[in-house]
Amino acid sequence: MENGTCLRTQAQKPDLCTQGAAAPPPKPKAKPGGPPRPRHECGALDMRIARDGTWHYQGSPIGRKELVCLFASVLQREADGSYWLETPAERGSITVEDAPFIAVEVFWRRCEGRQCLTFRTNLDEMVTADADHPIRVEIDRRSREPRPYVMVRPGLEARINRATFYELVAMAEPETLEGREVLGVWSEGIFFPIDEVPGQAALAQ
Repeated sequence: MENGTCLRTQAQKPDLCTQGAAAPPPKPKAKPGGPPRPRHECGALDMRIARDGTWHYQGSPIGRKELVCLFASVLQREADGSYWLETPAERGSITVEDAPFIAVEVFWRRCEGRQCLTFRTNLDEMVTADADHPIRVEIDRRSREPRPYVMVRPGLEARINRATFYELVAMAEPETLEGREVLGVWSEGIFFPIDEVPGQAALAQ
């Protein structure tokens, strides 16, 4: 599948509540100029995004990437951390084991003399790390294993896969942040810390 498939499906709206269920009775259409028709609450949908980024419906992987892109285009996250598929007519919650997307590649380029890092997700979305799309890394205090993410859309992150994170580590440079020496990367003029400078981590424990 070529890049941009998700963009071509944005205009379509999936039928959420009737996926694998009997269709509810039709609702009367809102009159022109009248109040908007109430959005139908579907409740919890039998849909899950696994840690590896695979979408599952009723326990089985969704094999059609076009369909996954369609659902991803209406994915939202609430303030309480829950994930919902929302269209103008209906909404339903889904389960996300980690992050809804996976960053599978990173591209380095110059943007008006500054370094820019652009990520490609498993659904072929392109996102450049900046103030609205920050990189963050959670470090397990015991194992020191990193869990890196980049923001794709408001509230929706992509977990950066291992190979791509290693590329970031290779680009990393030391900086002093709040009096601590850290390693990080620059993108769009913003420094994103990704780990402690070797030796500093041991002192912090």
